[in-house]
Amino acid sequence: MAKDSLPPDEAAHRAIREQLAQPPVVELPLPGRTLRLTSAWGLFSAKAIDEGTALLLAELVALPPPARALDFGCGYGALGLALAALWPRCEVALIDKDVEAVEACAANIAANGLTNAQASLSPGFRDAPAGPYDLIVSNLPAQAGNEALDAILLGAWERLGPGGSLVVVSVTGLRRYVRRRMEAVFGNYHKARQGPRHTVAQGVRAPTNDVQGVRAPTNGAQGVRAGTG
Repeated sequence: MAKDSLPPDEAAHRAIREQLAQPPVVELPLPGRTLRLTSAWGLFSAKAIDEGTALLLAELVALPPPARALDFGCGYGALGLALAALWPRCEVALIDKDVEAVEACAANIAANGLTNAQASLSPGFRDAPAGPYDLIVSNLPAQAGNEALDAILLGAWERLGPGGSLVVVSVTGLRRYVRRRMEAVFGNYHKARQGPRHTVAQGVRAPTNDVQGVRAPTNGAQGVRAGTG
């Protein structure tokens, strides 16, 4: 035993085990129903819907449903499963590189009876269900680095159909970088909504090679409506 060390506190061990055995549960109110989502300790925003996801959902909730949507970096499913519940005729794919996140998301799909949603383990877009998609959404990771953000933007563009939209939320500190890179990858950028600490932005894959600003999607998905900020 190390000098001056104390014996393990068995009562503390028991208390920690009991706490960890009870995963956090998040309730997500939606028009017409409330989703009950079981998370896991260590996942992003495990105990509550984060501010960025809430801002993005507020922008998406009024849209007509697309035929196919994908949630990149889905975590336990707060964003993608909300879309699946709101749009029961939309096929929603949810992907994440974290095994625990995908397991939690799959369990939440079953628990909430969302037969139009599917969770898949995928490093980046590599193992995502094949596109094209009408809509891809993501809460961009704030600390991932520029190269990782570029990979998300380009990977989304490659998997969108003509006229399809990528709609993302990012911390406001990334807003200028996201704008520059979205303009480079998509040829357009639209700031849809501005919150105190987050920005919702949209890029549209042009129906033709002639990119002239943001165009409304032509294959069922509607572009994010203009925000007031």
